[in-house]
Amino acid sequence: MKLKLPPVIIFLVFGSLMYLLAEFLPVGYFDFFGRKYLIKILLLLAVVISCIALIQFYLAKTTTNPKNPSRASFLVTNGIYKYSRNPMYLGLLLLLLGWGLWLANAFNVLLAAGFVSYMNMYQIKPEESSLAGLFGKEYRHYCINVRRWF
Repeated sequence: MKLKLPPVIIFLVFGSLMYLLAEFLPVGYFDFFGRKYLIKILLLLAVVISCIALIQFYLAKTTTNPKNPSRASFLVTNGIYKYSRNPMYLGLLLLLLGWGLWLANAFNVLLAAGFVSYMNMYQIKPEESSLAGLFGKEYRHYCINVRRWF
C-alpha cells in the first residue's frame, strides 16, 4: 500500500484547517458551561485509547506502521480492539474534536467529519484490503463483529 501522507500529517493538516477556519470565519463562535471540562475529557480519552492500542500492538509484536500494513504479523482483536478496529485513528479524531472545542467554532465539526471521511477512503479501506489479504476469513469475521471507529 502506497500512502502519499502518513495519518499524523493528515491529522496536522486538518488541525491547521480548523485553526484557520476559527481564526478567519466571522461566524460560528460558541461557548457553553462545561466546555473546558469536555475538552479535558476528550483529550484524556484520546491519550488513553491511543496508548492502550499502541501497547497492545507492541505486546503482540506486530507493526504500528500505517504505511505498510502488509507487515502485520498478528491480528490484534482483543482488549480495545474488541470495540474499535481503528482505536489509534479514533484517538486522533478525539484530539481533533477537543481542538475544535478549544477553538470554539461550530463549523470545525465539519472538518472533523472531513477527517473521518478522508481516513476511511484513503487510509482505512486500503489497510482493510491489505489485512483481508493477510488474515483472510479471520479478518473478515472480525470486521463483521467490530465497528470501524466505535
